[in-house]
Amino acid sequence: MELSDYYPILVQISLAFSMGIIILVASHIFGQRSQSTDIKNSPYECGMLAEGSGQARFAVKFYVTAMLFILFDLEVVFLVPWILVFRDFMVANISILAPMLFFLFVLTFGLVYELKKGALEWEK
Repeated sequence: MELSDYYPILVQISLAFSMGIIILVASHIFGQRSQSTDIKNSPYECGMLAEGSGQARFAVKFYVTAMLFILFDLEVVFLVPWILVFRDFMVANISILAPMLFFLFVLTFGLVYELKKGALEWEK
């Protein structure tokens, strides 16, 4: 690989770094400033006084839905690289279809199990 192959990565890193710096500078320049230390030091960050208790309770179904979302989101993290390198493995005569089908079978089995148990039903 040549050095020119890494230019897109360098551009991506420099864009991400510069975007972060621009957002921080813009927030510092245009952000709301308050002379009152009560508002400035409060944990609620929009500059308004907090109303009510900060200890709101959530139902368990919200946490279950969040965990299921993370689980199936991680599935994509494993599937996208597999899709990108599948042709290279086929050229090298290495079959990676069976392990990925097993992976998809386990995920499908988990989804069917969740549907049978009613983990995705809101009205219960």
